[in-house]
Amino acid sequence: MLWKKRKSIIFTWLISYSAVLFIPMIMSLIIYSQSSEALKSEIHRANDSLLKQVRYSIDTQIDLMKRLNMEISWNTTLQTLMYSTKPASEAQFLAFQLVKELRTYQTSYATIDEFYVTWDQESSVLRPGNVRDKRTAFETIHNTGTLRYEQWLDTMNNAPNNEFVLLPHVDAASPQSSIAHITHLPKDLNGKQAGTVVVMADMQRFQKAMESISLFNGGQILILNHDNQVLMSNLPVTDKENVIVQQLKDADHVNSLSGSGNLELFYTQSEISDLKYVLLIPSNTYWQKAEYVRKFTYISIVISIMGAGVLTWFFLRRNYSPIRQLVKSISDRNPLTDRVDGNELHLIQNEIFQTRDEKEKIAQQLQSHHHILRSNMLSRLMKGKMDTLISYEEAFQSFDIELISNKFAVILFAVENHETLHSNLPGMDLNERRKLIQFIITNVVEELVGQRYHAGYVVEMDEMMACLINFGQTETSDLNEDLVWVASEAQRFLIRFRMDLTLSIGGIHKSLPGVAVAYQEAIDAMEYKLIIGKKEIIAYDDLRRDADDKSQLGYYYPLQVEQQIINLIKVGDFSQASSFMNDVTERNFNKPFVSLTLAKCLIFNLVGTMVKAINELGERDSGFLGNNPLWMENIIACDTFAEMQNELQTLLQEVCLFAAAKVESNLTKERTETLRDLISNVMTYIAEHYHDANLSVNTIGERFELKGSYISKLFKEQTGEGLLDYISKWRIEQAKKMMGSRKESISEIAKLVGYNEAATFIRVFKKYEGITPGKFKEMG
Repeated sequence: MLWKKRKSIIFTWLISYSAVLFIPMIMSLIIYSQSSEALKSEIHRANDSLLKQVRYSIDTQIDLMKRLNMEISWNTTLQTLMYSTKPASEAQFLAFQLVKELRTYQTSYATIDEFYVTWDQESSVLRPGNVRDKRTAFETIHNTGTLRYEQWLDTMNNAPNNEFVLLPHVDAASPQSSIAHITHLPKDLNGKQAGTVVVMADMQRFQKAMESISLFNGGQILILNHDNQVLMSNLPVTDKENVIVQQLKDADHVNSLSGSGNLELFYTQSEISDLKYVLLIPSNTYWQKAEYVRKFTYISIVISIMGAGVLTWFFLRRNYSPIRQLVKSISDRNPLTDRVDGNELHLIQNEIFQTRDEKEKIAQQLQSHHHILRSNMLSRLMKGKMDTLISYEEAFQSFDIELISNKFAVILFAVENHETLHSNLPGMDLNERRKLIQFIITNVVEELVGQRYHAGYVVEMDEMMACLINFGQTETSDLNEDLVWVASEAQRFLIRFRMDLTLSIGGIHKSLPGVAVAYQEAIDAMEYKLIIGKKEIIAYDDLRRDADDKSQLGYYYPLQVEQQIINLIKVGDFSQASSFMNDVTERNFNKPFVSLTLAKCLIFNLVGTMVKAINELGERDSGFLGNNPLWMENIIACDTFAEMQNELQTLLQEVCLFAAAKVESNLTKERTETLRDLISNVMTYIAEHYHDANLSVNTIGERFELKGSYISKLFKEQTGEGLLDYISKWRIEQAKKMMGSRKESISEIAKLVGYNEAATFIRVFKKYEGITPGKFKEMG
């Protein structure tokens, strides 16, 4: 059952809880292991200390024995006695002196129970205060029934030098045994054994030190000689202990030697002799405390596992209950919910993601609709459409627009360099570029208006951006100065985004109906861009004051001046004709205020003058003006008077060139063949450079070092077709071929045949083919 739910959150929780449980269990085992090692180390150290304490006590006694042995061995009287050749009577006297001196040693070494020197030459034993033969001495000192006389003699003669042996002692307390240190005196001059020095200490003196450690841990103390023979033990020695002690090596202590069974063994070397001190402790006694800790740890772990299992099951049921109810709620609401993996959290997470995505989509749609509806509402308000289903006050509330006063004004923003901006934003279509420009202007302008404590709302209006300003309740601020500041700061700041702006400011009006008036005033002010120029700030109130101060009923352009210009054009004198025309424009436009209507009339009157001059040249039927219709369109399309004046100068130059060419053509016809070659070269040049967007009549004229209008006239005369029409037709033919054989879009093909704007390409294509490029491509 649990395996079937292995992907469920309850299985994950079970694993998590188990991991949380196992971590302290593992830590407990680690702590137990470390504490066991620490306890073991402490037990070793304690027993080691006890063993070293025994060693110190016994070594002190052994040291006295060795010192006494050395003093006796180097006694001068003993040396004289053992190695002199004196007569027997003198030797007996020396022996008597020696035993007297031995009494002084007995007094100095009170803890030495017995010592004597064997005199092999006389087969005697020298003791403190008396001299006895060896048999008598043996009976007096050693005859306890455990050692025969012959064995004693063998020990005296053959025991290793400086060796510790166990000898019986009649005067000792039970068990009437002593540890003896035997040192053989050097041989005499004849190579015979001179004698042996024996120093004895009763075992009772060693038992006291050994009993203290035995009472502490119940262990057995063994004192071993160089050959690992047991000299002394606080407990009876069995064969098992004998086997164990034979395995000793050079280490300070060894634990659980092989073959030791249930015993723990420690031993240490004497610091002043070759004796070894061995401690044997039963394992059950040695590890009693460690075993208690181990059992306690295991029992606590078992109890912890049982308690943790019960708590885990309880909390699993308790924590899983709300998850199960939530999953059931989701499943009831959406029966098609996917639960393939069986994980409840994944189901809840997917449901949350889906709900959030749906909410974001709805919010985006509402935001998009909100922006469009707000823009539409502001647009209708500016255009004066007050007949709405709901009042504008209610509409403002629904769009989170708070009116802070009843004073309004409108600022218009006209971007003069759309084409340049589009080229600076590659990879974006026209709609995205337009939205980006609107977004930048909106944020900048509304922020600037807010800095003057007013409210601003920007909306797109007829290819321009309009900002409706609702003035704040400021008494000290000059509202007109605020409008000019906002306009100038916006114009200055947006230059960073390479935007060339012309701004117009309407008047300040009260109430909502006044918004439409303010907008119309801004529109009227923007039209004066024709006279004032682009990238300027035009205030309607300034224009209105100038119009009130200066009334203008006409403009300067008398008939005699017009006739003089016509005469100059007819003879092809561009310099004089241009000077007269500039004089007329300066007289009319260098005034504080110029009527927009009269300015347009003057421009078209000047254009009419050149048309009259062409007619008087006798070219009325030649189609000079009809074949160059773009001249008039270029003038009409100009946004400012300065641009119109440039176009007029270009037109004047073309007309003068035409007149001069006409005069020249009347004088000679010899250049006909040359003209034909020129036209052929022009056609070849067009075929090679039609994809260049800068290809025009003027660029062709520059290529062949002629005026554009003049080469166009020559082309018309030779081919019967206008040069501009020929270029357009050639491009359209190439585009038709591309649409039939290539997969590029209309915009890409337009650029390939020399049109930067797809709209221009579509217009020219429809002009010559009668249908749009898209329909032509579908037909193909």
